[in-house]
Amino acid sequence: MTWKSPLPEVQGTITLERPLADLSWLRVGGAAEMLFQPAHMADISAFMRAVPDDIPVLPIGVCSNLIIRDGGIKGAVIRLGRGFNGFEVMANGNIRVGASALDGQVAKKAAALGYDLAFLRTIPGAIGGAIRMNAGCYGSYLADVFVSATAVGRDGKVVSLKKADMGFAYRHSDLPDDMVITQAVLAPPKADPAEIEAAMADALAKRAASQPVNERSCGSTFRNPAGFSSTGKADDVHDLKAWKVIDDAGLRGATLGGAQMSEMHPNFLINTGGATAADLENLGELVREKVFKQAGISLEWEIRRVGEFKNEPTP
Repeated sequence: MTWKSPLPEVQGTITLERPLADLSWLRVGGAAEMLFQPAHMADISAFMRAVPDDIPVLPIGVCSNLIIRDGGIKGAVIRLGRGFNGFEVMANGNIRVGASALDGQVAKKAAALGYDLAFLRTIPGAIGGAIRMNAGCYGSYLADVFVSATAVGRDGKVVSLKKADMGFAYRHSDLPDDMVITQAVLAPPKADPAEIEAAMADALAKRAASQPVNERSCGSTFRNPAGFSSTGKADDVHDLKAWKVIDDAGLRGATLGGAQMSEMHPNFLINTGGATAADLENLGELVREKVFKQAGISLEWEIRRVGEFKNEPTP
């Protein structure tokens, strides 16, 4: 990476050529040319203004929905730390939560106060990522409780985003890839804490019974295919499940190098211990190819893939 000026002056930490595999949920991937861990929001703004426009910027979280390719990530990677994991109940009853706060911890803290964010309990990752991908399960999504978010744009300006700004859709938002979410305001429904705790315990039990929770996985690899409503009208419904079309194509347990489509849940792509990022991505592309040939369905990745390939052709 060639900088046109000295490294930005920050109060956080800048590390050059920082390996990212240990920060990755899947434990794969190359190095970031620069990793910036900011001290506070003003630090992010100053950094964004100082980084030359031709150098890409990519915020990451705990990488629970991300494959970092083996060639690493060019440009600057921003990762928020503990200074961005706050949780507080506001005077109006809404909840303000930091972008680096873990989904499961937010769900537990909210439940203790009688706020129902139970759907977040089984979602690995942090709030920033949950907002970016409109995370959800069991029919509830982040968009359902979203009020606003504070973020820093590539120009260093701090912006307040309302729900109308987000472009929420199934597993999607319209946020620019280089925008850094720092905190969000949520308005979850109120409920009895004991009932919320029971619902979360039940969800965790169901997840453990049907998903490989003890394996290195990013959860669902592919989005459930959009289809038709029961009336035959085209709609954004997802009654057809990705795991079913993968299973029907004979790909339950399929392997490539150290990567495997889980025997327990065939829409979970797992690192069995020695996988490279290329193994994981190429197995996913093989699944997409075979499902298309078998069923005429083009599966869409739910896991993001970022960075550069290393000594292997693009899938």
